[in-house]
Amino acid sequence: MKRKKLGKLLFVIAAFISFLFSVSLWFSGQREEGLFVGIWVPSILSFGCLILQGRSLEK
Repeated sequence: MKRKKLGKLLFVIAAFISFLFSVSLWFSGQREEGLFVGIWVPSILSFGCLILQGRSLEK
């Protein structure tokens, strides 16, 4: 159970770092790059759900 919580936490941290990077790019004047990196957030979270769901089905 701890391993699954760690996996969830890592995906949430990765998405949050991506969000912060996107916001920093946006406010530094690189708006297109900020939007591109901002698209990573739901992608990371969706990938995390897919991976974690697949592991729970195996057990």
